[in-house]
Amino acid sequence: MSRLFRLANTAAIVASVVTTAIAPVEATAKPIILAQNTDEQTNIRVYESASPAVIKIETSESSGSGSIITPDGLAITNAHVVGDDRTVTVILADERRMTADVIAFDAGGLDLAAVQIRNARNLPTIPLARDPVRVGQRAFAIGSPFGFQNTFTTGIVSRLDSNRGTIQTDAAINPGNSGGPLLNSDGELIGVNTAIFTSGENSGNIGIGFAIAVDRVLPFLAAVEDGTASRVARDRPTGSEDLKPPEPLAFNTPIVGRLESGDNVLQIDNSFFDAYIFEGEAGQQVSIVMASNDIDPYLILLGPNGELAAEDDDSAGELNAAIDLRLPVSGTYLLLANSYQAGESGTYQIAAQTGGGSLVDDRPTPPPTTGFLLEERGELADGDEVLPADGSLIDGYEFFGEAGQEITIDLESNEFDTYLILVDPNQESIAQNDDIVQGNTNSRIVITLPQTGNYYIIVNSYDDSGRGSYVLRVY
Repeated sequence: MSRLFRLANTAAIVASVVTTAIAPVEATAKPIILAQNTDEQTNIRVYESASPAVIKIETSESSGSGSIITPDGLAITNAHVVGDDRTVTVILADERRMTADVIAFDAGGLDLAAVQIRNARNLPTIPLARDPVRVGQRAFAIGSPFGFQNTFTTGIVSRLDSNRGTIQTDAAINPGNSGGPLLNSDGELIGVNTAIFTSGENSGNIGIGFAIAVDRVLPFLAAVEDGTASRVARDRPTGSEDLKPPEPLAFNTPIVGRLESGDNVLQIDNSFFDAYIFEGEAGQQVSIVMASNDIDPYLILLGPNGELAAEDDDSAGELNAAIDLRLPVSGTYLLLANSYQAGESGTYQIAAQTGGGSLVDDRPTPPPTTGFLLEERGELADGDEVLPADGSLIDGYEFFGEAGQEITIDLESNEFDTYLILVDPNQESIAQNDDIVQGNTNSRIVITLPQTGNYYIIVNSYDDSGRGSYVLRVY
């Protein structure tokens, strides 16, 4: 079983829990109420703090966004925003138009550029975040999508890719947001927005946006400061991450493809990819292998909601990639046949099958020996996710359940007063419990599952003082 709060849309789930919380099952159960005004105040504070330092950048070909980093007018944006222009026009939040010089590009080929606003003094700035970015934390984007300056959107950090130095977010990022800041709740820059996925039929956002993480931005700024940054941009595509129409993924029939110049390009690292699409059902088992003697294959599977369902580099042996997955929801899935590094070209083969077995390992998965559908031992500790309503700590777990299945969930601890929440596949709270009986601070939920899909268990404490180890069992 996977840890929900390490992989998935945790903030959205927690937000849903606190907004759709059911009535307490007993008099001692605590109410969970969304502090909506607190969220609104955070949104307002982030926008008012950061938006004065977000600029619109106009070039000879198009427009984008950027962030002012120093009071004397140093700003960062995307290389694909400034293109081949040596000077650009920047429009400040107060509508002043100023000329800026394009002074540097990332020597390693990241989609980063620095511009220096001429004759600038005492400009507002955006601070750079120093704390680690975490999946599930709130994310805010400011930019000029479709030319509408200083537009504000909110979401969460959906995924982190440390290998590629990128942040995936569902905060709406559209053409024109490129180069603008992705912010945390303190109004600090955690990334530079760089790319979106679209359907290929339009240029709109579908909830899959990417930003270059601040830990990759910091070395670039250091190189700008000491004069070692490149003065020449590496070749790269322009515009948003529009996909060529995906091809259907054929199951039980080998696919031969080729990655080469002119294919789709991930702007986050300039790697080529081909896109394949298929219809999947919740609970369906799929096995996909990508093999090549020419490139280092990399597979990315995106679910119907735009979230990462799976990714892999080398699980099929050698440098080959494989995904074995029970699909979490029904709908249209998008498979990206990618390479691990930028610019890799060559032929590849894809084999895909559905149903039992695996293309990687044909041995059947042995049944669990514990007798439990899920058994986890964990600890609530400082640094865990926090329930917004009361500041209490939470861990999360995910399991697949069938409609009509009767289950019991037990949460036991000798160190804190437990609290248990069950969230359905629609991310709505369907059951909660504080104490099994009066005087017993362990928690239990007995329920018949209403639908088939992935369920989420939130392990919680009764108040924000709860710390310690626990055992969670589902049977």
